[in-house]
Amino acid sequence: MNSILQPQAAAENLTLPQQISRMDIDRLKAYHDNLDFYNGRQWSGHPRSRERRLTFNYARGFVDKVTSYLMSGLDFSVGPEASEDNDGARRAEEALYGVYEKNNLDQLDFDTEIDAAILGDGCFKVTWDSNEKRVRVSAPDVQGIYVWWLGDDVSRVWRVASRYRLSSDEINFLYRIKTRRPTKEATVVEVWTDRKFELWIDDVLFERKANPYGFIPFLIYPNIREPKQFWGVSDIPALMEPSRELNRALSQLSLILELSGNPIAVLENVEKAEDISVQPGAVWEIPERAKAYLLDLLQGGGVKLHVDYIDLLYRTLHDLSDSPRTAFGDNQRGLSGVALEMELHPLLQKVRRKRTIRTAVYRRRCEMILRLLEHMTGEHFGACRTRIIWGPILPQDRGRLVRDAQILVGAGICSRRTAMSELGTDNPEAEFQRWLEEEERAHKRASNGSPKIPGS
Repeated sequence: MNSILQPQAAAENLTLPQQISRMDIDRLKAYHDNLDFYNGRQWSGHPRSRERRLTFNYARGFVDKVTSYLMSGLDFSVGPEASEDNDGARRAEEALYGVYEKNNLDQLDFDTEIDAAILGDGCFKVTWDSNEKRVRVSAPDVQGIYVWWLGDDVSRVWRVASRYRLSSDEINFLYRIKTRRPTKEATVVEVWTDRKFELWIDDVLFERKANPYGFIPFLIYPNIREPKQFWGVSDIPALMEPSRELNRALSQLSLILELSGNPIAVLENVEKAEDISVQPGAVWEIPERAKAYLLDLLQGGGVKLHVDYIDLLYRTLHDLSDSPRTAFGDNQRGLSGVALEMELHPLLQKVRRKRTIRTAVYRRRCEMILRLLEHMTGEHFGACRTRIIWGPILPQDRGRLVRDAQILVGAGICSRRTAMSELGTDNPEAEFQRWLEEEERAHKRASNGSPKIPGS
């Protein structure tokens, strides 16, 4: 019995930073392998003598392409849950646009999506900057994030730890703390629950206080969700095997073509050979009954077998990545309309799966921003609901979309704000206010008998 309890007792004697250094070893190794593969380190083992290793980084191309389709035209709008909260919803939307602009969230979101597609998980952190008196949104490296959830419900996160490295100057600037090792970097660990915040520096607890926000300011989400699992699935593992085989096949074909351009001289029944050179006009002196010829590596259609195999690997890569050739602009068959959309259907399904996860993430992030603003500034936005709006994945006929929106607004089916959001207008609320001002000026001119200025 004592032998069973000893490991548990030993673990209880470890500080939390020491405990997390032993957690999620496999997850962190997978992050490292996926990141290496994305950056082009795709061959395994050490190269043999004079071995040719070409790398064609299709993994990076596929990840970047899918992310570009995913993040096209991301926007949001805020609406009231009750008609009397219109003013609060308008102020909430303006506040969110202000946070988006100050934190440059368009760029941050795209970079984070690239990171999530590679590693398999993404993370946002929403905090209050006491120096600048504003909300700060960042994207911590998920390789330093550790999560605890309740039982078998992975959606109920009760503790999050964030580990990162800082220099002594950075620690002094952020926390006004002098470290024990002023010339070296220190390991910083933040531990958050709904009620408590702890700050550890080099395994020493420097601060413990109540959570100033009342909620855990982290949003951790999967790239693609694996059923019953908290951590997500990267886009990279499915591409590893075919990418490595493609690199090997192309390297082999490259060597064959090089040798064919510099052919191998074959001598039969010759014991010694000197001054044998392969060049135009070269004359070889060989004994009687000896034979000399150049080895033709391209005879018998051997190269076509290599090319056909490489084409098969290309198809495998596109199938496993859910990214047909047409997604890269290749439309040799002249597909159009419905046929082109059907060709791209695997990519559309993949993007929609990701958008389903991201919609909940971005909505929750907006709620955290508004909650933090209310808590820190005392402003009350009322009961409102954030709506995440995604742009079309495929090119659209904008003229037709405008005509459809005009019909819907004229029939009272949707509001002008909703129509502007659907058409991708930045900050529909501000645009609607400008439209109201223009209408008011035009009405005043008409009332005063002044001629109406076109476009006013």
